[in-house]
Amino acid sequence: MSMQFNWQVHYAVQVLRQGGVIAHPTEAVWGLACDPFSAAAVQRVLDLKGRPQEKGLILISANAQDFEKLLAPLSFEQRERFFSVQSRPTTWIVPDIEQQIPEWIRGKHAGVAIRVSQHPVVKALTNKFRGPIVSTSANPSGRLPAMSGADIRKYFMGRIDGIVNGPLGQAGKPSRIIDLESGRIIRD
Repeated sequence: MSMQFNWQVHYAVQVLRQGGVIAHPTEAVWGLACDPFSAAAVQRVLDLKGRPQEKGLILISANAQDFEKLLAPLSFEQRERFFSVQSRPTTWIVPDIEQQIPEWIRGKHAGVAIRVSQHPVVKALTNKFRGPIVSTSANPSGRLPAMSGADIRKYFMGRIDGIVNGPLGQAGKPSRIIDLESGRIIRD
């Protein structure tokens, strides 16, 4: 990794820890990210997108162990399904049995959406942040997801606190979303 990239990641993590909002590339589209345990930061993301809290948000990390408290109460079969190799990036809706995740993340749902990502920028951010982050497509509701830094500037110029540059992954479209309990595909 370049010195400039390392500096961007370091700066972005400081922004996240201070309740800020950043933009970053993911497997298919650019995302807006914040600290999931900062209600004010999550509200900023929702306001930037024009998204109601009831819909809920996705948590991502490069490390499955960041989700261990959510995964621990699950059955063997559910854990096996979660850890199974998928043909493309997959977000799982997992039951939040012990209500560990704040309502401002879950929205109106009993479960929470989580994804383990191996995208290099997500990996660098979540490893340095030492935990999962909120990541939702970087676009105002009803608009196409940002596919470049230029799109980020067009949508959010002066309204976000940082950008981590890097290439998009090769996924081609946003992650598939599957309910872990039922196996129902919510978004393909």
